[in-house]
Amino acid sequence: MSQSGGLVLATRYRLVSELGSGANGTVWRGHDELLDRAVAIKELRLPEDLSEDDRVVFYRRTLREARAPAQLRSPAIVEVYDVVIEQGRPWIVMELIEAPSLEQLVERSGPISAAQAAHIGRQLLSALAVAHKAGIVHRDLKPSNVLLDGDRVVLTDFGLAYSSGSVSLTKTGHFMGSPAYVAPEVAAGEKATPQSDLWSLGATLYAAVEGRPPFERENVMATLSALANENVATPQNAGALTSVITGLLEKNPTRRLSHARASDRLERALSGPRSGRRPPAPRYRLASIIAMIAAILASCGIGATALIVGMDRESPGPPPAAPSSSSSSTGDPAAAPPGVGSNALVIRALTETCRIFVSVPGQSINVLANETLVKGDTRQYDQPQLNVVLHDAGACEVWINGAQQPPGRPGTTHRFPVKKAASGG
Repeated sequence: MSQSGGLVLATRYRLVSELGSGANGTVWRGHDELLDRAVAIKELRLPEDLSEDDRVVFYRRTLREARAPAQLRSPAIVEVYDVVIEQGRPWIVMELIEAPSLEQLVERSGPISAAQAAHIGRQLLSALAVAHKAGIVHRDLKPSNVLLDGDRVVLTDFGLAYSSGSVSLTKTGHFMGSPAYVAPEVAAGEKATPQSDLWSLGATLYAAVEGRPPFERENVMATLSALANENVATPQNAGALTSVITGLLEKNPTRRLSHARASDRLERALSGPRSGRRPPAPRYRLASIIAMIAAILASCGIGATALIVGMDRESPGPPPAAPSSSSSSTGDPAAAPPGVGSNALVIRALTETCRIFVSVPGQSINVLANETLVKGDTRQYDQPQLNVVLHDAGACEVWINGAQQPPGRPGTTHRFPVKKAASGG
């Protein structure tokens, strides 16, 4: 235990045991003797080479930035209770969360699943949205500052780390932020912004699923060089989260994902394919579907005639009507079906083996009929263009634009004359 052990701060916060330490200070388990509750206390360690003026600036900034997060209300943000100055340095009194960090989890068990990372990302994005709305930028989002308390994800050190810095502190040569998780624009000396926090979120999620941050190299200078000059390698284990991570790791902050777009992609990654919608119908080339049907029929010993029918109307007229059906009791092959119009395709069954496949061509196939007609039945179609396959051409009669068509040979394709549409309205 360090020499601070047993110290009582502001006559109420007793340091009980050391929980961990890093470059910016030490975190203690503490006890609030006034409210009789356990707390976490962060002892901020100032660099020894700071001038007295820099120390004053640092203290003021610590107090100012501690007050702001204390006003935030989010289950994904650690709650700040108090800030006190004791022994010439600031101490931050916070909610005690006895849980491992994301960094510890990955070091102990390896990269996490894309689904776990998406859950963590959603809560971290929520925390950032709350903070950014209040004008607070975290500046040091990384796996060691993300605690995993069961299903709860908690972002710690919100704007309190020394790396938050200022111009006067930067002059001392201390790097602002963690190089492996800092945004390129911040590494280049620009001011940290909400967009730079989103980059850090992307780098954190990348490390969660890949086991290492995207630009981590053997030392700080190599890491910063890679950050400035290399492209982000596509994560291999991100699954549905890939577009979220790569969007957050866009080097140009103006093209980086916004809160709203990142949130939308995260929700889709968590929910998977949207329910309530039918999957899109497969699309086929017209020639392919006709050839496929003809080949299947030929393999079964059945003749098929494919009719590619173009029927442009003579005048604009109403929209194409749905296929209609009627039955004829005459069954007389010589007699034309009743109601055969000049702009219609009509099919009449001569025998019980008149099986038809009728569809409307386009980007996708719209099937109007796939049936075997009863002898004497007729089908009329008024669409401007149709594809027709007759499984037994000799069992059906076909009229196009009022003219009866020859049956043709099995397995052949026929093109029939197309009536030109009249101009004008």
